[in-house]
Amino acid sequence: MILKQARDFHAFRIAPNDSNYFACLFDPLTDGAQFTMVVEIFAPGGATPPNTHQRAQEVFFVLAGHGIAKAHGKSVPIGPGDALMLRPGTEHVVENPGPGKLYCLTTMVPDEDFAALIRNGTPVSLDAEDLAVLCRA
Repeated sequence: MILKQARDFHAFRIAPNDSNYFACLFDPLTDGAQFTMVVEIFAPGGATPPNTHQRAQEVFFVLAGHGIAKAHGKSVPIGPGDALMLRPGTEHVVENPGPGKLYCLTTMVPDEDFAALIRNGTPVSLDAEDLAVLCRA
């Protein structure tokens, strides 16, 4: 059994100028999992770059905030309690039009080197708002 608490989570920004960052919950590198699970935190106006995963399914579950998910030429609003699953090969974008942060519990199965990409990024500190959302979730 592996138990972690919000104060123990490490967070990273993949590229220095990225508008989103990841609080790592479980992954193959630190926990031996077959998947990666993070809370992805989007700053107002932030978005993922368009991306596709060859073998992995990716799931977003909105914990707090509101956003827009784009795939297959469609845009749909997402908010607390919404779940989005993307199949392998689906190009997608998740964006946060604001005004507040968007928090998504994000899981990728299999990992497809997602954990290494995140953990090779720049460490960031979780602020009081981030910790409050993580403790509420």
